[in-house]
Amino acid sequence: MPVSHFTPATLQFLKELAANNDRDWFQANKPRYERDIKEPALRFIADFAEPLHRVSPHFRADPRAVGGSLFRIYRDVRFSKDKSPYKTHTGIHFRHEAGKDAHAPGFYLHIEPGGSFAACGIWRPPAPALVAIRQAILDDPDAWTEARDDAPFRAAFALSGDSLKKAPRGTDPNHPLIEDLKRKDFIGVAPLGEEALVAENFIDRFAALCQRAAPFQRWLCGALDAAW
Repeated sequence: MPVSHFTPATLQFLKELAANNDRDWFQANKPRYERDIKEPALRFIADFAEPLHRVSPHFRADPRAVGGSLFRIYRDVRFSKDKSPYKTHTGIHFRHEAGKDAHAPGFYLHIEPGGSFAACGIWRPPAPALVAIRQAILDDPDAWTEARDDAPFRAAFALSGDSLKKAPRGTDPNHPLIEDLKRKDFIGVAPLGEEALVAENFIDRFAALCQRAAPFQRWLCGALDAAW
């Protein structure tokens, strides 16, 4: 039976939080955060474990309230000029079992009024991982382009992220795949409308997006010697 995890109340809370990003407002509205954001997100994570396993058994849906797939609502403001204490979005990350942090291939769900999206890949990989990915492109460019240009994947996802302005050190600046070799992030992003997000079948839609991302994710796992 279809289940709706996120509702218009989820997005409404985030809209109001963006307009009232301070501790007094949040404390007064914390029951709403628990009811409309945290609890639905944790249910979604728990319910997504089985569909995720069908995509790959090596990614994890961890429904723990702390240290699991749900990112904290609290911002780290130590090194930021913006001292707003709370994130105005909800982030859920389904990490690869080999990754101890966000620097590993993963699936991601971003919930934000007017800016929700699904994502896959690896964001800001540390230097050794980035070198390995670039080397895998150089070693077998056909395998990379096949994964990058897979039709179902590219129909849903657009490659995104930052790139170097110049060719990586030691790389031919005239290499035919130089724009890919200059990437600092290897991620695909699929925008999500609010109606889709609050629909009863959203978990099935998100699972279908993860399936479409499988060739791209499989290639990244291979480049990083991670199981698929």
